Amino acid sequence: MSTIALVSCVKSKRSSDSPARDLYTSALFRKMRAYAERNADGWYVLSAKYGLVHPGTIIEPYELTLKTMSRAERRAWADAVHKQMQAQGLLQPGRTFLWLAGRPYKEDLAGLLAGYSQEDPLAGMQIGVRLQWLNQQLQCG
Repeated sequence: MSTIALVSCVKSKRSSDSPARDLYTSALFRKMRAYAERNADGWYVLSAKYGLVHPGTIIEPYELTLKTMSRAERRAWADAVHKQMQAQGLLQPGRTFLWLAGRPYKEDLAGLLAGYSQEDPLAGMQIGVRLQWLNQQLQCG
């Protein structure tokens, strides 16, 4: 049984191609990444453009967010990410998914993962509260 963290992308990015773990530059992403690295057996970025991205995969900067997509586009994105998860062998019995992602990234994909244990420690928190909570968790670790 293992835990895979799903960390959503953010708007702030480096200006050049970078590994996904380093492309996103906001404090929130850096703290979610650190929390994922401490509390999961592996983690992936949920990218609005690329879908499911391994942290070491080099990708180019982009301007796209699920927040501005239509409901149908978000559903199609979730379906595509679910297929990527299958192809990566992540959909194993006993797997737990740890959400470190906002509602647009989670709402449809979580339904597709309904057969798996899911944890969302940041559920319902605004960004400032998320940052405070992550700071507390990372200081305790």
